[in-house]
Amino acid sequence: MATYLQPALPPISLRMCDADRLRNIAEAASDKYPQTTDFLAREIERADIVPDARLLPGLVTMDSDVTFRDDISMQERSVTLVYPEAADVDAGKISILTPIGAALIGLSVGQTIEFQTPGGRWRSLTVLKVKQPR
Repeated sequence: MATYLQPALPPISLRMCDADRLRNIAEAASDKYPQTTDFLAREIERADIVPDARLLPGLVTMDSDVTFRDDISMQERSVTLVYPEAADVDAGKISILTPIGAALIGLSVGQTIEFQTPGGRWRSLTVLKVKQPR
């Protein structure tokens, strides 16, 4: 049962190649982004890890184009989820090391996740559309 402090988390899946690289990124950036990397590490640990060759339509993976709704403001936003070195907010490319990036990875279309930002604010995001990288 979920409480205000511990919302129920939706099931997530990660491709094996993403999980391995994300573990390394989270560990390497833990001093700079401790709360976000801790959240990302917990997400990786609870994820169902799937073979890289298995295509999962509608799954948020690295380099996916994702449209999501902020369930508090009801605003929709489209972004590409990228590794830190490719991040460019002006181009809509958000890093996996942002709270939103760490929250979106592994979700599927229709899933909602609630999480707390490092600043203490609660967020709720729902994935509306995913376009897989080529």
